[in-house]
Amino acid sequence: MDAATAIRHHYDVGNSFFGLWLDNSLTYSCAIREGTDDTLEAAQERKLRFHLDAVRAGSATRVLDIGCGWGAILKRLSASGVERAVGLTLSDEQAAYVRSREYRGVDVRLENWLDYEPDARFDGIISIGAFEHFATPDDSTAEKIGVYHHFFSRCRSWLHDDGLMSLQTIAYANMSRESANQFVQHDIFPNADLPTFAEIAAAAEGVFEVESVHNGRLDYAWTCEQWARRLRRHRTEAVDLVGADVVARYERYLRLSALGFRMGKICLLRIVLRPYGDKHFR
Repeated sequence: MDAATAIRHHYDVGNSFFGLWLDNSLTYSCAIREGTDDTLEAAQERKLRFHLDAVRAGSATRVLDIGCGWGAILKRLSASGVERAVGLTLSDEQAAYVRSREYRGVDVRLENWLDYEPDARFDGIISIGAFEHFATPDDSTAEKIGVYHHFFSRCRSWLHDDGLMSLQTIAYANMSRESANQFVQHDIFPNADLPTFAEIAAAAEGVFEVESVHNGRLDYAWTCEQWARRLRRHRTEAVDLVGADVVARYERYLRLSALGFRMGKICLLRIVLRPYGDKHFR
């Protein structure tokens, strides 16, 4: 199964289905929670703002979003006056949704980062929840690092020297890849393998300086629990849309994910990266 097929297996279940249990921005990634009375909407807005601020989007002219989802970042970039915001996705449904919004200055492309060739450099690159899909379970550690290094090298070549990159990814923590849940690997995210922080750091060496790292695993446990609660609340509607088997699959996935984050088996990394100058880039 190639990357595009694997992505569509998960994300093209239907926009209406995801709309039942995600927040209004259709942000399908870890929120940043503050306080016991926080709402999912506020926590997701805080997460989006973290990544926008990390790449100094307020003063940027061109920003790239790799794995743009339903366009929450792109919408905010457009509203803030960024002249050109490019989003890459492999999901037909997501691309169609973003295009239907006709955000000013936004170009969403149904394209893999491996094939993308920009016409000019960017001031910032944001990638939330895409990195998990780059390596496969059959890749050795060295091969995974090679894939990630290629990704970082391409991103570096697309950035101005004073640009910044903000990356968010789930990663293995106190668990080996051999212990990963087979249900999640086969039924939810087929042909995908999580990175470790060590693999990310090794792949970025000589290309990007790691400016900051945040581990939001408890934020993601809470986020998954919020999604699961919303899905239960709208279960009848969800079954009507996609069928009982699909709903049960997502309920199990959200329950297992929340447990994995709470136990520290997996974590959520938000990493801000600063490119080394061209003279150091190799």
